[in-house]
Amino acid sequence: MTWQTKKLGEVCEVFADGDWIEKKDQSLEGIRLIQTGNVGNGVFKERGEKARYISEKTFKRLRCTEILPTDCLISRLPDPVGRSCIVPDTGEKMITAVDCTIIRFQKETILSQWFVYYSSSQEYQNQINKQVSGATRQRISRNNLGLIEIPLPKIPEQQRIVAILDEAFAAIATAKENAEKNLQNARELFESYLQSVFDNPGDGWKEKTLDQVSITFGRGKSKHRPRNEKTLYGGKYPFIQTGDIRNSNHYITEYSQTYSEIGLAQSKLWPKGTICITIAANIAETGILGFDACFPDSVIGLVVNPKIAEMNFVEYLLQSFKARLQEKGKGSAQDNLNMGTFENQLFPIPPLPEQHSIVSKLDVLSAETKKLEAIYRQKLADLDELKKSVLQKAFNGGLA
Repeated sequence: MTWQTKKLGEVCEVFADGDWIEKKDQSLEGIRLIQTGNVGNGVFKERGEKARYISEKTFKRLRCTEILPTDCLISRLPDPVGRSCIVPDTGEKMITAVDCTIIRFQKETILSQWFVYYSSSQEYQNQINKQVSGATRQRISRNNLGLIEIPLPKIPEQQRIVAILDEAFAAIATAKENAEKNLQNARELFESYLQSVFDNPGDGWKEKTLDQVSITFGRGKSKHRPRNEKTLYGGKYPFIQTGDIRNSNHYITEYSQTYSEIGLAQSKLWPKGTICITIAANIAETGILGFDACFPDSVIGLVVNPKIAEMNFVEYLLQSFKARLQEKGKGSAQDNLNMGTFENQLFPIPPLPEQHSIVSKLDVLSAETKKLEAIYRQKLADLDELKKSVLQKAFNGGLA
């Protein structure tokens, strides 16, 4: 394989930064302002109601660079830095913001789609990573972007490889769409069955509050202020937060923070088997503690009375009520619930033997659902790896 290699800045007719557009210069109509959020990884992303504009007067005053259809845009901000797309012909006059670079390629040297495919490759990303800067938020300057080296076969060879990639990526996209649908269907099947169980209570079911089926029912504790005091953390006591509960799947088996003895002294250690319910941030998410742990007052703890209720049954019950509970928490700047919501809410509770029977059926269906989800997630991961492999071959001359 004898391919040229040139720097990105050497193969462009236009290689320009976007414009600094202040909020006061934006308007509801006029010339479309394309931003980094519109630049997907290889695709142009419409943002609907988030579209922004500037007036023709502002365009002339700022001497903005107009984007033409088929120009490339590169985002110099994450995620990832350096992603690119081709601008579609929308019929609108367009400019872009300062954190995007506009590229109009030399047509006799490089195809826009060749570059966009290359910008999705690991080889390209490795080059970008060497050129980024910034401690808190990484970015790349236009000058450094111009140093990125691009493999350049002749135009007919670029056209041939781009055609192969178009076909391969279309097939991969279809396969991913099917796998994602199957993953969603597996989840919906379980949720539908779960909902049907509690929407159709039997004759022996009684309505009770959570307090009536528990030994302990209350909010977690985190009394110390400020809450980020370093001496509170780093000990042996697991400290569960709302994100840990959201990311659990029925059982909370992982945690990202621990309390020290000082942290424990201003909190409370809840026993393994406690049902945790989030009432702030990610509201109405639930999970059962797989170990003794502390948690803050943004979480309600419920230790069920085993003579009245089965903990797995109660957690499944709360899962089925999640949408309704989340609706009750809407209306403020940040969605939240309070103890009163749960103290007053009645839940359908069957006799204990029936609870055990329901849990057995739900456990079986949940296990089968998880197996299916694992299969489809692996399928999606395999497709991503296939995409990387095809790109690597493409730019190493392996698609002969």
